[in-house]
Amino acid sequence: MSRARILAVDDEKAVRSALSVNLRRHDFHVTLAENVGAARKLLEAEPFDLLLTDVRMPQDSGLELVAHARECLPNLPVIVMTGYGSVEDAVSAMKQGAADYLIKPISTAELLIVLEKALEQQALRAELKLLRQEVSERYGFENIIGTTPAMLALYEELAAVADTSATVLLHGPTGTGKELLANALHYRSSRADAPFIRVNCAAIPESLLESELFGHERGAFTGAIRQHRGKFEQADGGTILLDEIGEINAYTQVKLLRVLESGDIQRVGGAGTQRVDVRVVAATNKDLRVETREGRFRRDLFYRLNVVALRVPSLAERRADIPLLVDHFLKKYAARNNRAVPRISPAAVETLMTYSWPGNVRQLEHLVERAVILNRTGCIDAVQLPDDWDDEEAPPPLLPPIGTTLQEALADYEQRLLIAALKESEGVQARAARRLGVSRSNLNYRINRLGIRLKEIEYG
Repeated sequence: MSRARILAVDDEKAVRSALSVNLRRHDFHVTLAENVGAARKLLEAEPFDLLLTDVRMPQDSGLELVAHARECLPNLPVIVMTGYGSVEDAVSAMKQGAADYLIKPISTAELLIVLEKALEQQALRAELKLLRQEVSERYGFENIIGTTPAMLALYEELAAVADTSATVLLHGPTGTGKELLANALHYRSSRADAPFIRVNCAAIPESLLESELFGHERGAFTGAIRQHRGKFEQADGGTILLDEIGEINAYTQVKLLRVLESGDIQRVGGAGTQRVDVRVVAATNKDLRVETREGRFRRDLFYRLNVVALRVPSLAERRADIPLLVDHFLKKYAARNNRAVPRISPAAVETLMTYSWPGNVRQLEHLVERAVILNRTGCIDAVQLPDDWDDEEAPPPLLPPIGTTLQEALADYEQRLLIAALKESEGVQARAARRLGVSRSNLNYRINRLGIRLKEIEYG
């Protein structure tokens, strides 16, 4: 730790001199004190990265200095020095919060090892604290924008349930920010230091969903060449978000119900069970009550998930929040793209306020991001908004261009239909298949036949 600032405290001049020479030789910045009183004054006047102190001194004990440092500078690592016959002093110091101890006479090599270890641990703690702060700022309630009555009511409900173990069901239209809310629930809970695992249930093939959620043993099925820890195991101690919960099949619904009731999981191909401590947050854009009535979703599972149900309003229900959201996204994407934050004209804001927003907040965010990237004048006005900003495409002409055969025209139209359905469904093939009234296997057949490259489709 080059140029780390160390306060070294010892009543013996020879010891202070040796510490000063050896530490400065290895590029440490050293300040010396001969007693506890002088050390306390220095701690109050200057910043230090580490305190190195003797325990037994004529006037005051080094243990008093350790206690003072723990109380006034809790993040300052403390190393104590003691003689062979005073190891109990070192033990007392460790109980008071000292990071480590050294027994005199102290070799330079041992001194450097202990100091470097303490400083590295302190740097890691500081980095972890910063990361936690950044995560909290990113996923906390403060990042959920809105002051309308609907959002204020949602904030109150989130705050009340965040630091509990209650299962939460987030339901609302696509694009309203349900994943952001789930993040906030996790990072505002006592589980914030544990994993947050997100599972998009609709994006995983039905044949693999059980293995993804609960894991599998080696040899459980063809291709299972090694043991696999499922998402519930990965989330142990933390939170799991089951996004698009309404898309899971009946068999997996039964397995999930067992986990919610008992807290035990069983890997595919495994004989025994194991206990996991996981808080479940589920999200859906479907009305699970309707799904239950029509037999597509288990009633008992719905009751298990519906312990605390939070409805996320559509953007059309909270239009007054649009100016706040626009301002937030302008700053976000200006910073991300190294641009000055552009202004937006009242006319443009008024236009945004009157639109229906079928894609909700996500659609608004993408529109503002595009406007920031394309803007060159420093002001976004109605003229600069994309021509297709309302997602309404002009109807295609009835007849294809001259020279195009009927078969080619039909293939082109089918391809555009499939891509439009996939975009609307955000790449979830099961939903796209239902939208088109075909089976999922039939949709896959058509995608492959037409050579559609899923990775090249721009969703949102």
